[in-house]
Amino acid sequence: MVYDYCVIGGGIVGVATAREILKQRPGATLLLLDKADTLGVHQTGHNSGVIHSGIYYEPGSLKAELSRRGAELTKEFAAEHGIACEVIGKLLVATDAAEHKRMDALYERSKINGLDVEVIDAAELRRREPAITGTGALFVPTTGIIDYRKVTQALADGVRAAGGEIRVGVDVVGIAEHDDRIVITSNEESWEASNLVVCAGLQADRMARLAGIAIDFQIIPFRGEYYELPAERSSLVHHLIYPIPDPDLPFLGVHLSPMIDGTLTVGPNAVLGMAREKYKKFAFDKTDFWEYARYRGFYNLARANVGTGIAELRDSLSKRGYLARCRKYCPELTLRDLQPREAGIRAQAVLRDGTMVHDFMIERTPRSVHVLNAPSPAATSALPIAEVVTKRLLVGD
Repeated sequence: MVYDYCVIGGGIVGVATAREILKQRPGATLLLLDKADTLGVHQTGHNSGVIHSGIYYEPGSLKAELSRRGAELTKEFAAEHGIACEVIGKLLVATDAAEHKRMDALYERSKINGLDVEVIDAAELRRREPAITGTGALFVPTTGIIDYRKVTQALADGVRAAGGEIRVGVDVVGIAEHDDRIVITSNEESWEASNLVVCAGLQADRMARLAGIAIDFQIIPFRGEYYELPAERSSLVHHLIYPIPDPDLPFLGVHLSPMIDGTLTVGPNAVLGMAREKYKKFAFDKTDFWEYARYRGFYNLARANVGTGIAELRDSLSKRGYLARCRKYCPELTLRDLQPREAGIRAQAVLRDGTMVHDFMIERTPRSVHVLNAPSPAATSALPIAEVVTKRLLVGD
């Protein structure tokens, strides 16, 4: 049998894309493959569960456009499928003069991105969140929280209802694109498809090379380590509490995140991962490690961010250091409040010159589309990413 479409990758982006293809091509045959035993187990299932607004992202970028539309579509999808979703809003808190200046610049960016954002002063911040201290804040009312694993499952139900086939526990080891078809191979069997989409996340670079695509980047894993507050402290804040990001740093910083299940988490930091898909602290995979240890882009990245990397590692090893970052805006937190929670791992594309690819990156061949870089806010943006990928795939189909 030759399938009309095959999708590799069972995270939220891959499953959303499979569903979108079947919406656009009703009656088509489609096969979705994922190597894990269940869908959405990696980046989809290890994040803060935030429906992002798009306030941070470069105007005109795919992230800015798709996160804004994705937030709307995600909320609509949740309502249609009975998935719990709360729009609790986000406060980005400035704690000193330098951060306040960056806050003002971020507010200007939010206006360019067409977002509804309110500037509040220190007194109003304290009134809204008595446990939070700062010189002022930006309030983003449209930010919400959700469980993206449940969204992924509902999307998968839609794929099956439309006639799609989903296979898990399948490790793809070969992709061969021919003039008239693509052959996808595992260790046990192979399939043929007229068209292919690859949404492989942490394995995106490997799948691209497997397909014969010449790429000039590598996925480098970054661990995002979280803590969870005790149940009696879960009502400490009512909104998502974020620091003002430093534009010279690659990640957003440690934040307080109420979760849709009622828990309150702190995190994530960003430390270099020694494995792409292992989540325990100090987990190590020699193949993953030596692959990026031999990559020139890793050393260029490390040289450009040596101070940040040392600080992140120090705070990963020292709970007191991690706590100090949180206490800048939430001074009543204590060491006892920081209880262990499973980490997440971000798939970050890094170019050979050491530059992190910040925007979504999508590549097309005659019969395939590869999503090569889709870190946060990919979960928020999954539905419009699926629209973009499907449109590119179906051009000329």
